Amino acid sequence: MHVPDGFINAPVSAVAGVVAAGAVAVSLKGARRELNERTAPLAGLVAAFIFAVQMLNFPVAAGTSGHLLGGALAAILVGPYTGILCISVVLLMQGILFADGGLTALGVNILDMGIVTTVVAYALFRGLVGVLPRTRRSMTAASFVAALVSVPAAAAAFTLLYWIGGTTDIPIGKVFTAMVGVHVLIGIGEAAITALTVGAVIAVRPDLVHGARGLTAPLKLRIDGELVDAPAPARETAVAHRSTKGLWATGLVTALVLAGFVSFYASANPDGLEKVATDQGIDKEAKDHAAKDSPLADYGVKDVSDARLSGGLAGVIGVGATLVVGSGAFYVVSRRRRTDDEPAHSDSRTDERV
Repeated sequence: MHVPDGFINAPVSAVAGVVAAGAVAVSLKGARRELNERTAPLAGLVAAFIFAVQMLNFPVAAGTSGHLLGGALAAILVGPYTGILCISVVLLMQGILFADGGLTALGVNILDMGIVTTVVAYALFRGLVGVLPRTRRSMTAASFVAALVSVPAAAAAFTLLYWIGGTTDIPIGKVFTAMVGVHVLIGIGEAAITALTVGAVIAVRPDLVHGARGLTAPLKLRIDGELVDAPAPARETAVAHRSTKGLWATGLVTALVLAGFVSFYASANPDGLEKVATDQGIDKEAKDHAAKDSPLADYGVKDVSDARLSGGLAGVIGVGATLVVGSGAFYVVSRRRRTDDEPAHSDSRTDERV
């Protein structure tokens, strides 16, 4: 659902950019409460993983494909504020390096694919887990439903933006019906990927899943031959000292394999927005991407003639670039949180000495 330059007029694109910038600013502040030294590297990994999976277009209907948007997955794994930042990093890398999604439409894409999907998905997820039993199965089911709804919600949001600032005179009812219809089907794929990923991470490290807080299995101690629940301080200490290196390494290898190898077998059919744009004629004013001559444009490495090698190298470079930029940004945010906390701790120690 990457919106190219020229689909939405300049004034609406500018307003969307201001709204997106404001949301990113709010998310930077909110992410300080979600991130720490353990979760910041994982947030960068989530962004890289979403970049990789977005390369895997899957067929959904005759002549149409879809791919993960990722807002639901990011919000559930690392929190809604950090989730918005994850998708923003992915869209920035795609727009600058790979000419995917217009640069003047970057605000539109962040608003639509990042903010709308994350907010809708996380709100629905929290509502569902509030009434369902706090089990791995119920959280996986809640993530499925949240991801499913988030995709047509983003399609509806695009339709609203097109109704306000579209560059062609097309009956908006037809656009709405076509966009929501095909993206309901894409949402099923999004829901399956999200549920499988969330369920897999909860199975091995529920303590690292933002949406699964409180689901961690109680630590057991053997006393006089019987297993009993460990006291809360012992549980917290054990969780805090569990290494994240294994999960991080597994996630990175998976992202590299998906982007570097599996992406070659992705569907070549146009995605939902591209198909609707062609069928309904809303692409008449589309503009060439400013980065169309980029060495990595269209997810291939320039001057590498072998298609499999070219696409694989581009995918690996994209995963690496997204991981570096995302991890760096989230590390700075987590450091800012610790810096903000230090004066309070210092004051507390001063008061105790007095």
